[in-house]
Amino acid sequence: MTVTVALLSENGLGNRLALTEEQIWENVQRIQKQNEIKNGNTELQGMNFSVEMETGTGKTYVYLRTIYELNKLYGFKKFVIVVPSIAIREGVLKNLQITNEHFQSLYDKAQINYDVYDSKKVSNLRGFAAGNAIQILVINIDSFAKDENIINKPNDKLTGKKPIEFIQSANPIVIVDEPQNMETEIRKKAVANLNPLCTLRYSATHTNLYNLVYSLNPVKAYDLGLVKQIEVDSVISENAMNEAFIQLESIKADKTKITAKIKIDCNTDKGVVKKSVKVKAGDDIYKLSSQREIYKDGFIIDEIDAGSGAITLTNGLTLSVGEKRGGMNDEVMKFMLRKTVEEHLKREKSYKGRGIKVLSLFFIDKVKNYREYDASGNPIKGRFALWFEDIYRQEIAKPAYIGLLPYAVHEVHNGYFSQDSKGRLKDTEGESQADYDTYKLIMQDKEKLLDPYTPLRFIFSHSALREGWDNPNVFQICTLNETKSEIKKRQEIGRGLRLSVNQNGERIFDRNINKLTVVANERYEDFAKALQKEIQEDCGVDFTGRIKNRGDRQKVNLRKGFEADPKFLEIWDKIKFHTRYSVEYKTDELITLSAKVVKNMPETRKPTIKSTKKRVLMNQKGIEGELVSDSIKDDYESVFEIPDMLAYIQSKTELTRHTILQILKSSGRLNELMLNPQLFMDNTVTAIKSALYDLMVDGIKYEKIGDKVYEMTLFEENKLEIYIDQFTFAVNNRDKTIYENYIPLDSSVENQFARDCESSENIEFFLKLPFWFKINTPIGTYNPDWAIVFKGEKKIYFVAETKSAGQELRGSEKLKIKCGAEHFKKFEDVIYKRVASVSELNI
Repeated sequence: MTVTVALLSENGLGNRLALTEEQIWENVQRIQKQNEIKNGNTELQGMNFSVEMETGTGKTYVYLRTIYELNKLYGFKKFVIVVPSIAIREGVLKNLQITNEHFQSLYDKAQINYDVYDSKKVSNLRGFAAGNAIQILVINIDSFAKDENIINKPNDKLTGKKPIEFIQSANPIVIVDEPQNMETEIRKKAVANLNPLCTLRYSATHTNLYNLVYSLNPVKAYDLGLVKQIEVDSVISENAMNEAFIQLESIKADKTKITAKIKIDCNTDKGVVKKSVKVKAGDDIYKLSSQREIYKDGFIIDEIDAGSGAITLTNGLTLSVGEKRGGMNDEVMKFMLRKTVEEHLKREKSYKGRGIKVLSLFFIDKVKNYREYDASGNPIKGRFALWFEDIYRQEIAKPAYIGLLPYAVHEVHNGYFSQDSKGRLKDTEGESQADYDTYKLIMQDKEKLLDPYTPLRFIFSHSALREGWDNPNVFQICTLNETKSEIKKRQEIGRGLRLSVNQNGERIFDRNINKLTVVANERYEDFAKALQKEIQEDCGVDFTGRIKNRGDRQKVNLRKGFEADPKFLEIWDKIKFHTRYSVEYKTDELITLSAKVVKNMPETRKPTIKSTKKRVLMNQKGIEGELVSDSIKDDYESVFEIPDMLAYIQSKTELTRHTILQILKSSGRLNELMLNPQLFMDNTVTAIKSALYDLMVDGIKYEKIGDKVYEMTLFEENKLEIYIDQFTFAVNNRDKTIYENYIPLDSSVENQFARDCESSENIEFFLKLPFWFKINTPIGTYNPDWAIVFKGEKKIYFVAETKSAGQELRGSEKLKIKCGAEHFKKFEDVIYKRVASVSELNI
């Protein structure tokens, strides 16, 4: 069926479509069914058609080949490729160049002209409109989105016409690369103003999927082996709480005040932990950290500058948003460099005989860390370059790599950064003229970088230039940002997802070779969680059972009138009272027991940097990890400021300094303080508290607090909403409990217990005690599980704690259960019992 004829105008030839809207909608529905795309639309969403393709699967190749197919099948000749950035524009141009010969052989040497729109050469648009060959115009959205753009103004060189009229008259098929960047009203209007015959939209992360006709999401691409497998090498510091750590997370300014959010180390009952706190000018970090000595001098917020995105402390320290100090930051980045070099050299040795060049890519946010300049303007190596060269020399000198790379260290690494007018490298945002020159250089060097005989292997580039990197042989990516990166995980890994090629340009499909290692300064679990969330949000992938829908929440309803049910009141009136406790112990017993526990506490380890590499496993259930390797580094010199140990332990245990000193002397462990002061103190506090709680619980006594009770109104005031899961119990017999529909539970043991309570003839009434029913103990509050009316020869009133048979309890759980038993001894006719099943109540 003929669907096109040439569209003739005074400007030249254009595309023309002879199909009706109804015919197009029928075609869309047929294609969606063929490609197994679920579609909730009942009509055509305009002449926009979306193709979803995961990063690295050949999106640009696909739409370039689509141009040739549309010409071959239907005679269409005029095409406009709209791009959102300079980097993508340069990538499209490079693809047009390197695929030209390939497409010429496939499509019988079809005539083709391609060009980049240049506002200084608007006359070239005459050729686009008049040409009878396939015409491809590549144009940046910012070149035509505003009325003041040259393309939208009358031009004397074009006999007073607006340059855009030559595009409009061609009725082009518009291909939008990364359309999620063109969803503002201004940009949508600009694309529509090109007068497209239709718009084909290609992206991995669409904002709107208009008439989706094909979907290759991350999970499908991974399953089909169309992208590299991903491994994440997580490099983090552990037990490093001896320095003054501070990170600026964000700054918020409104009409009346400016505040900042910072992360600091705080004293807590569980030791020192990192916490995010909101601050304003004048706030004292020492007080906010619960008096951590290390913040005592000079850690007051002096100024918060929303304009520059920075805070200044009274000690002169200035931090930009995302920047952090302390916590062994330099040591962590050095170790990340080392892990990247190690991984690179392993692959270099393994792939050398196969003609596969191995590249490693380091993204940094400050050029000065790689290249600095002296007073005369001469380039000198920044600290990252110096660190790299030192680490590389150490690694390449290992026996396994002798003779592997016959190049000097300065030849194997280089930086791709934008330059100022004097040729000096500088920080940029990714969209300047200087960046354009850098992207061109990256693309020009693409083939050269793939040549095994080109020495360059390790590439440093600015984070803002990330989009320009599309080299298939990037096997390692390491981000050495001093500030917090806002780059999405999919963008971070996207630069290295493409399947590798050998020196002949042939694609490699071996899954054992195609592995990308991301060296990251965060825990694998955090990386995987963020990646899974992005895939869920960007692609609508349903990770079965992993992502919960807010609409699936259910209310837990209480049975109407339960408050007056005699069966309920029978047990409730016996257990509803509040109690208080008192304890007795002897100090000499505490010293002896505590010294023994401190002696046996865990080893005090030096602060370490840990690397854990896991393979990313992606399937419909979600993103999981498979351990590949791990290592720890602690062989460096550390200088610590020794805190007031006795004061710290006293603040946590409320014991006297004399008692604490006696415990430590008797333990024989005092010499370990110098290895890691904070860890030693926290371990000591945990050990002493353990001994103290044991003595307190052994001598604990409870008494009722007069007539103070848990008020019945608490049931109504604390209604629940839950997600239904495999542990939730659906109520069948409402007369035996206070719940009307569901009982929220936490384990299969609890679920079986509820089933048996409902079915057993011996159980007259039962209820899961609400979360607010709490008993005070020396180690925190305790919430028992069940209240039960048991009907045998006589009625017995039970409070039960359900644990599976043989389950090993944590120390705190054991102590709380002991306290529960002592508490309920004060209640007449109530028996407290730990059980695994209903049948054990009668034993």
